[in-house]
Amino acid sequence: MDTKTILTCAVSGNAPFNRKHPNFPVTPAQIAASCLEAAAAGASVVHIHVRDPETGEGSRDPALFREVVDRIRDSGVDILINLTCGLGAFFLPDPENEARGLPGSDMLTASERVRHLADCLPDIASMDITTGNQEEGDTQFVYLNTTRTLRQMARLFQQHGVKPELEVFSAGDILFGNQMVAEGLIDDAPLYQMVLGVKWAAPSTVETILYQKSLLPANAHWAAFGIGRQQMPMVAQAALLGGNVRVGLEDNLYLSRGVFASNGQLVERAVTIIEMIGKQVATPAEARIQLGLAPRR
Repeated sequence: MDTKTILTCAVSGNAPFNRKHPNFPVTPAQIAASCLEAAAAGASVVHIHVRDPETGEGSRDPALFREVVDRIRDSGVDILINLTCGLGAFFLPDPENEARGLPGSDMLTASERVRHLADCLPDIASMDITTGNQEEGDTQFVYLNTTRTLRQMARLFQQHGVKPELEVFSAGDILFGNQMVAEGLIDDAPLYQMVLGVKWAAPSTVETILYQKSLLPANAHWAAFGIGRQQMPMVAQAALLGGNVRVGLEDNLYLSRGVFASNGQLVERAVTIIEMIGKQVATPAEARIQLGLAPRR
């Protein structure tokens, strides 16, 4: 009997977004409300970033994470909480001398990058085990995670009892994830999340999923998601191949061309796709059991 599909909703992300979106969640109250909206629509997990309430820019303020998590838990709604640990790895080299970082660089120690985990104790937290070149307009930067920092972060996840979601952007990232598993830095069955469609990384194709799936440990849990217009096609592909899925405004703002979506609408559409191919979406309680997580705190 097939296991049920775990459906994550990534509600806001950290990157710049289209300011014309009428209801993009920015404040802790709005982000928490979007998480509850996603849960009501059928999500198993919510993946959470926070933003500066005044500017809307991405933030890593632990107090903002705590407010969002407290609002969700105080609601009494059962939903798995997945917090990002992706910030603090942005290096903007000076184009005149790439040995120097521009003031916009944001590089933190491993302990600073996971500081909010000790306070919030989420069910899951993402660990982006990749380094890659990225571009936003004319700005070129490196998303920089050394293997040393990633190993340190993995040990801190273990100390806090938080399951890492290993976000992988290419095949080599999976191989390093496998190495951390072999070194005992990842407890229990590992959880991999394939990020597809990022520029200069793995493309959003079924061939990518099949190849990367072949590299995973036999006992691994895995998911895959596409960005932009590939979000829903990758829901179908990943679910058909036995994986878990992710949707949400972090990765895609639209229901169709020019029509802005809400997180709840994206979750509803993903649920429909999953059910139309003969599968079922896991409830949060079922997802906890599948992932081997402790009961809700």
